[in-house]
Amino acid sequence: MRKIMTMALAFVLASTVAVQAYAESSEKTIVETAVEAKKFNTLVAAVKAGGLAELLSSDGPFTVFAPTDEAFAALPDGTVETLLKPENKAKLVSILKYHVVPGKVTASQVVKLDEAKTAEGSTVSITTKGDTVMINKSKVVKADIECSNGVIHVIDKVLLPKE
Repeated sequence: MRKIMTMALAFVLASTVAVQAYAESSEKTIVETAVEAKKFNTLVAAVKAGGLAELLSSDGPFTVFAPTDEAFAALPDGTVETLLKPENKAKLVSILKYHVVPGKVTASQVVKLDEAKTAEGSTVSITTKGDTVMINKSKVVKADIECSNGVIHVIDKVLLPKE
């Protein structure tokens, strides 16, 4: 009997810790969550250079398709450095806003859509095949990272709006 009680108590404690960890992560803004993850250093630097950190830290809600550092590294050599120059700020902001959809769109909602209008003003296409969701030609590799002001979906390629 004591063993069953100990196991039950351990389960309750483990469940409480898991719920608290989830609640703590969803209390952070999109920017705070991206910084803490340490997989979006290039995205965070670009957001700061583009002057969008304050916006993406505001109430929102926003949906961000967040490219990883590896996704930025896959761009042609010099692309990121060129975009981060002050004279290219307008282009950088356009690209960053192309990764943001106003409102909170969870994975269960995304899979029902064919496209979504971005904060940049144009649309991204959305295709679903089985468990794979594509935003344009970028694959969603992790969905529904809850934030206090929206949700992040991690993607494997940088989205580039049509010029």
